Amino acid sequence: MVARRRFCGIAVMAKASAPGRTKTRLVPPLTYEEAAGLNTAFLKDVAANLAAARAAGAPVASYMAYGPPGTEDFFLDALPHDVGLIETWRPGFGECLFHAVRALFDRGHEAACVLNADSPTLPTGLLVDLAARLARPGDRAVLGPAEDGGYWVLGLKAPHRRLFEAIDWSTERVAAQTLARAAEIGLPVEILPTWYDVDDRASLHRLVAEVLHGETPDPDAPPLHPAPATAAFLRDAFARTDLAARLDDARLPQREVA
Repeated sequence: MVARRRFCGIAVMAKASAPGRTKTRLVPPLTYEEAAGLNTAFLKDVAANLAAARAAGAPVASYMAYGPPGTEDFFLDALPHDVGLIETWRPGFGECLFHAVRALFDRGHEAACVLNADSPTLPTGLLVDLAARLARPGDRAVLGPAEDGGYWVLGLKAPHRRLFEAIDWSTERVAAQTLARAAEIGLPVEILPTWYDVDDRASLHRLVAEVLHGETPDPDAPPLHPAPATAAFLRDAFARTDLAARLDDARLPQREVA
């Protein structure tokens, strides 16, 4: 029996950092090396955010659903030892997601979630709310839509494979199609607030505004996770390189180039 504090297993869909293979949609303005470094910072902050949710009383356990196979040492070196590992490299993203969900139930959790690795400032309160909704009796899904039409989290009380079938992954139709699959099988869905992924220049600008300038687009939004690893990585990159010029952020000190 899994302890009550670990009622809900949350698997972060993660890739081991490697230049040219990780966060390549952020190149440019980042270099491939910077994109890989930012990926590592994101993973550290998402793990810290899950730990903060647990400290706030959410009965969650943290995992990395990772790939490619054979990259376990990267995660063991980069993350706290209480973060579990699930190898999920499969043909097709839907199969990767479903395998992660199934693995969490196989490990004894009564609820299973797949969480993106691209939202380091996600408010911790949303993770606490996610776990609370899943702890209530009855089968359901809990979905957190992303601004790009995908979702930042999907939580389940049972391994419903249909939710991962006939989905146009990496398109603006993902969340809508997932809701349609849930309707097909009569599964109730509760919707969490929308959040954003950091996967292009505009969202990187927003991230910089949040972690380095303390700005938020909505003053009524719940407190952001401070994302200390991401903030430290960006602060160092701005100090050592011409990233401010590449991002065209006049509020940041421009590095002098000889």
